[in-house]
Amino acid sequence: MPIIIELDVMLARRKMRSKELAERIGITEQNVSLLKSGKVKGVRFETLEKICEVLDCQPGDILIYQAPEDP
Repeated sequence: MPIIIELDVMLARRKMRSKELAERIGITEQNVSLLKSGKVKGVRFETLEKICEVLDCQPGDILIYQAPEDP
């Protein structure tokens, strides 16, 4: 997948657990886990905004584009 999700890295930098993030942004801990693992098809801008607000970061700190390698 060309989009790499580094939410777990940002959580570690902020010394925050997934459970606390989930509570502060108003989603389930399971949904945070799915987002961290990249098993989601999309994320609402509203949710991304709340994540960035709580973690004091930019969307580019969490979502990284990696170009696919040529075969």
